[in-house]
Amino acid sequence: MSVELSGWGRYPVAATDLLQPASAQAAAAMVAGRTGAIARGNGRAYGDAAIGEETTVSLLGLGRMRAFDPATGWLTVEAGVTLAEIVAAFLPRGFFPAVVPGTQFVTVGGMIAADVHGKNHHRDGGFGDHVAALDLMLPDGTRLSCSREQNAELFHATIGGMGLTGYILAATIRLIPVETGWIRQRTLVAETVADTVRLLDAAQDATYSVAWIDGLARGAALGRSLVYLGEHATRAALGGAQVPYRFGPAAKAGPGVPFDLPALTLNRLSVAAFNEAYFRLGAAKAGPERLVGWRPYFFPLDGVADWNRIYGRNGFVQYQFVLPAARSADLLPDLLDRIAQRGSASFLAVLKRLGRGGGLLSFPFEGHTLALDMKMEPGLLAFLAECDRLVAAAGGRLYLAKDARQTRSTFEAGYPGLARFRDIRRRYGLEGRLASRLSRRIGL
Repeated sequence: MSVELSGWGRYPVAATDLLQPASAQAAAAMVAGRTGAIARGNGRAYGDAAIGEETTVSLLGLGRMRAFDPATGWLTVEAGVTLAEIVAAFLPRGFFPAVVPGTQFVTVGGMIAADVHGKNHHRDGGFGDHVAALDLMLPDGTRLSCSREQNAELFHATIGGMGLTGYILAATIRLIPVETGWIRQRTLVAETVADTVRLLDAAQDATYSVAWIDGLARGAALGRSLVYLGEHATRAALGGAQVPYRFGPAAKAGPGVPFDLPALTLNRLSVAAFNEAYFRLGAAKAGPERLVGWRPYFFPLDGVADWNRIYGRNGFVQYQFVLPAARSADLLPDLLDRIAQRGSASFLAVLKRLGRGGGLLSFPFEGHTLALDMKMEPGLLAFLAECDRLVAAAGGRLYLAKDARQTRSTFEAGYPGLARFRDIRRRYGLEGRLASRLSRRIGL
């Protein structure tokens, strides 16, 4: 069945054959003889990473949980199981995933393929650091068990390998014990981007840290932010209001965006007004710790269904890069000033401190990562290409799971493990067989 698919950013849109196997055996039969194919989870990669050059294989049908060891926290699940399903099943039993990204509507296979990171990357690494084993299927149907001891080379290439090393069918991942579903959050106010970087660097003992930045502030307020630090709350830390809801308040049906908003809705004035109100409200809560539920702390946008429609019919691009820690203080103010001058920043602008990297194509390395949503409009791609040159010259790189438009030269400048990754693809006969729109665009 030929369909048109896009990522969460709704740019670009491409035609592809869509296969929807209900089991690993069915997947093997469907992909036999296919070329230019890629696996797809819940469609939350922002750009074209999960759109096959010719064929896209949805693995949502592989949605079974197989085994759990409460003594160690290791959980074995099929690739199509979502993070939301894991949290719903195991948080009431006192376990939470060791690493979570900014949405719970992603699959285990997708999280491994992108080696997603969370607010604790500076301490605990990426999602791939908490994967013990993989069940991987090559395009010819061969199934391999991969771990740090078995087929280790393929295991490390698959972590962050964007689905280009095989079809992830199942994985064993680590959950951590928690006493409650509440987070002890402390809010710090930073008046400039230099203050923001300093506060994040000084908070590396905190389990979770992240900064919301006002992407439209300029002059003396350039890069002003709210820095959120977080720790899992113990049962003893709960007050009277939280005790009946030990694992967080019950989920409520939040507002949704029922249709594409007109392009003019999201403009400099509306975003500036939102940012001003958000900053003032957050600053008023700075100081002592307060308890917040796991949903608003980890997944604030999940409460708004179909929020990607806010950017209108043409969609948006999430621009996320990482800079070496030694270059952040110089380049971040320059990039933020360029973005503020253009007026294209959205209400979402997030800065985090990252720790060491993982797989050959994993995005994180020790430094600072900034993510911003930008509405697709004339001139945006040329502007971002200019930003790319600055990021690449500083030794930075762009996040493949968010990418929809970077060039091959920008990609090759940022990923030193690329030659080894290509060699592994060649030796396992994966070239041509596994290919996405992303991989063709950047020369993989």
